[in-house]
Amino acid sequence: MNCVFHKDFKAYKAQLDAIIENFSQSGDQLGKGERNVIKLFDLDEKKINVKSFKIPNLVNKIMYRFFRKGKAQRSFEFANKISEMGIGTPQPIAYYEFPQALFFRRSYYISEHLDYDLTFRQLTHDLNYPDHEVILRAFTRFTYKLHELNINFLDHSPGNTLIKKSNNTYEFFLVDLNRMEFEPMPFEKRIRNFERLTIHKSMIETMSDEYAKCSGENFDTIFNLMWTSTQKFQDIFHRKKRIKKRLKFWK
Repeated sequence: MNCVFHKDFKAYKAQLDAIIENFSQSGDQLGKGERNVIKLFDLDEKKINVKSFKIPNLVNKIMYRFFRKGKAQRSFEFANKISEMGIGTPQPIAYYEFPQALFFRRSYYISEHLDYDLTFRQLTHDLNYPDHEVILRAFTRFTYKLHELNINFLDHSPGNTLIKKSNNTYEFFLVDLNRMEFEPMPFEKRIRNFERLTIHKSMIETMSDEYAKCSGENFDTIFNLMWTSTQKFQDIFHRKKRIKKRLKFWK
């Protein structure tokens, strides 16, 4: 077993070890857990979130064992890094890995559980959600801040931003952090970072308008690229779904 703790949680090692050892029999599960399983546990007076990553396929078992950091380690390290940069994410606590001699197997990422009001997905499902445009523009400014800090959040998708209302402002917290790069963000890469978020043209128009205000770039240029990228992403996404459905026709 390999485990690494945030400096503020090293004293909890014995309790966290017990949680990991009894993960399958205890805790309150969130969602169906078709790929990864997320459970809630109590840690003294804190509520913590433990994510058990699915055991990787054969290729990734070897890659994560010898050539690349596993998802739990990347989640933990990226959470610490973006927190230090002033970007919201649930407080990272620890990660655990269980490698074997030749293969990488199960791993866990532990963070504090965040009580939030909504995710970005709710904005895509309900265009009349209270403060819809206010939240969408604030989210766009948040994304612009990521880009200015050279943070490329590769999983910038509807379920991966938690939104919390604080007085009359909105705070944003990134989750599912294992796919992230820290690199210069030229204009086209910045705008394509929005392509997974929504299929609604009205939302694309609002985000384009706010990003133009933040960046000083031309609205039409931003909108045309953001809308084209979104349509292209949707075409590829649905094509993959159709192919997968054909390959699993017997189910």
